[in-house]
Order: sequence, then structure tokens, then C-alpha cells
Amino acid sequence: MRQTKRKEVKHLDKVDAHPDAHRSTEPDERDILGARQDATHSSMLAEARKSLGLKGRPNAITRSYAARHGKEYLTASWCDMAITYWARHSGNADAVLPGGDRAYTVYHAEDFRKAGTWHAGTTDNVRDAKPGDIVFFDWGTSNSIDAVDHVGVVEKNLGGGRLQTIEANTGNAVRRRVRAAGVIAGFGRPSYDANWTESMVKKLPELAKGARGEHVETVQALLQARSHPDIKVTGRFDDATEKAVRAVQKWGKVHQDGVVGPQTWPVLLRVHT
Repeated sequence: MRQTKRKEVKHLDKVDAHPDAHRSTEPDERDILGARQDATHSSMLAEARKSLGLKGRPNAITRSYAARHGKEYLTASWCDMAITYWARHSGNADAVLPGGDRAYTVYHAEDFRKAGTWHAGTTDNVRDAKPGDIVFFDWGTSNSIDAVDHVGVVEKNLGGGRLQTIEANTGNAVRRRVRAAGVIAGFGRPSYDANWTESMVKKLPELAKGARGEHVETVQALLQARSHPDIKVTGRFDDATEKAVRAVQKWGKVHQDGVVGPQTWPVLLRVHT
């Protein structure tokens, strides 16, 4: 497997070239947040949001990929390594990575085509893109998989053939972008399991005020997505986090005890499009 994956690195000098011609259609995160509407509420997006602002390489994402597939990936183009990282860390690897870990965008798009879940980047198709879809770009404005240059995850469909995305290695960082159908080669639709929350919740701990760690960070990122932008991702379950949890519990019509347990995790993880 490692030998097979190392073949990808030979192609990565062709990936993630961001020509000046497209910069005017790529607003920075601060430009989007000013008029931001509620985003989707999936664990994949919650994981991607945790990486916003990550810059440079090597970084946690490239190190994770390189540890499995070879040191050549430490400083290689990392847009698809990020998709792999977010999928694996959110429990969505089977859905998002139908061909296994990917660093080379063309191979990843081809995986979706083989799985029968590829949608060419026509304006009509882009209008139907959903949060959590994996979107591939061609700066040459074709819809050809062989010409794919870059990849991100759809955070919100803005309408009119425009998507709000989270992408890595855009300006050598993880940022939100807005993309138009013209540069979208197509998108893959992960086969997210309709019952994934049930199986995931069984593996998640019960969290209450005073708890610390990565699971608390996940709760806080999901609370941000649930219209609580004031919540900071600190990994500390504080008073503000508890208050926001109670509000979400009220909205989800579950017991309002401020504890994230078997009833509350599904409310936080529920996907809305």
C-alpha cells in the first residue's frame, strides 16, 4: 500500500497551482464571515473548521499522511491530504475516501467516478451540490477529471452556481473560499451512512462541565455550527459551553441537563442541508 501511495507524490507538482486569474473569485475567510449564514452540521465539516487558519508545511495534516505513506509527503501539496485527514478524524473515511487515503486529486475524483457518485461541474449540477460534498477544481475551466488541480469540501451552497468551501493549501493555509461553477470540475457525493450517528455515538464519551480534551473541542466546533459563534474551541468544557449545550438541547427537544451524552450527541451531529 505504501509503495502504491508513493506514486501519488510524483503528480503533486501539478496540483494546487493557484493562478492570479482566479484570486478575485476567492475571498478570504473574513470576507465570507461578514455575511455568513448557518452552515451545515456534519462531523466532517466540524473537523475541517478546526483546521481553519493552519498555515505552512510540514504541519499536522502532512505529518499524519507522511507517517502512513512516506516522508515525501511532508512538504508536498496538501489539499487532498487535508480531505483525508478530516475524513479519518471525523469517522467518515469510508464515505469520503472510496479508494482509501488520497493526496492526488485526480485519483480521488476518479475514485468517486468508479463508485458512481461523481457529478460533473455543470452549473445545473453545482446548484444541487450539498454540504459535505467533496468538490474538485480545474483552473483551466474544464469538467475533465484528468485536469483536476485542487479540492475542498462544500460548507454551504450559496445558490446561482456558487459554493462556499473549506480548502487546504490555498495560499498555503486552510481557508474558506467562494467558488463559481466555471472553475468547478465536479464533485463527489460521499455515501454518508444515514445511521452513522447511532454507531458513532456508541464510541463517544459523556461530557460535562470540567471535561477537557479533543472531544470537547469537537463539541465546541459543533456548537459554533449550531449558531453559537461566540463559543471558542479551547478543549475546556466551561460555563459558556454548558450554556450553549443547554440551548441546543432545548432546540433538539432532549433533556436540558448541559451534559453531552447519548441524547445530545445526535442533536449536535445531525446534518442539515
